[in-house]
Amino acid sequence: MANLVIDIGNTYTKIALFRHNKIAFAQQFEEPDINTLNTLLQDNEVDKAIISSVKNKKEEWETVLKEKIPVIYFNAEMTTGITNHYLTPKTLGRDRLAAVIGANHLYPGKNSLVIDGGTCITYDFVDAAANYYGGSISPGLNMRYKALNNYTAGLPLIQEDKTFNTTYGNDTPAAMLSGVQNGIKYELTGFIESYRHNNKELNIILTGGDSIFFDTLLKNSIFAPYIKTEPYLVLEGLNAAIQKHDD
Repeated sequence: MANLVIDIGNTYTKIALFRHNKIAFAQQFEEPDINTLNTLLQDNEVDKAIISSVKNKKEEWETVLKEKIPVIYFNAEMTTGITNHYLTPKTLGRDRLAAVIGANHLYPGKNSLVIDGGTCITYDFVDAAANYYGGSISPGLNMRYKALNNYTAGLPLIQEDKTFNTTYGNDTPAAMLSGVQNGIKYELTGFIESYRHNNKELNIILTGGDSIFFDTLLKNSIFAPYIKTEPYLVLEGLNAAIQKHDD
């Protein structure tokens, strides 16, 4: 039997099929359709599904899916393996909660800092005793470029350049690249250093759409040996949650 795991984010929807606690299929969609889900259900013996969504609106394909297999919606009470000390658990982003559950599931008994690079950049820490107290949220890579364009009269809208590696820019687009990408690099290293000050043994887990880029930014830093890239961390956490739900 297999579990269908669906994570609906601000920009993309990720769908994964877990068999024997391992990912057998994973794909990212701007907008999934029921045909994709039907193919997965036809080709695999799927037992149940879990959906996590940052959106309030239900999609048409969700209704169709619920007619075919049992569907569980991930919520703030599903803290699987961790103790959640967040003061307003119902306002905690479900992707953030699933990510720390995934970190604790994959690296039990470890201090882990989860850095999720998506629409926003989030920093969330779960300690070796599986306590979660909270974290930080800042603008993501593309959000920063859009903000520079939207809130000024003279700055163009540019895209990230993952080959850019100089300290300063010698024209306006390069200066924007330097400010955004070096700014993120210094933000990353600053947060990591702060958490390492109090937690010497620290896993640094990168996830999200920009995780590979963040890994590149940090590859020459002193933190490189402690970094792990887990692109499916949120999906891992959701799969752990659906299994615990049946216990």
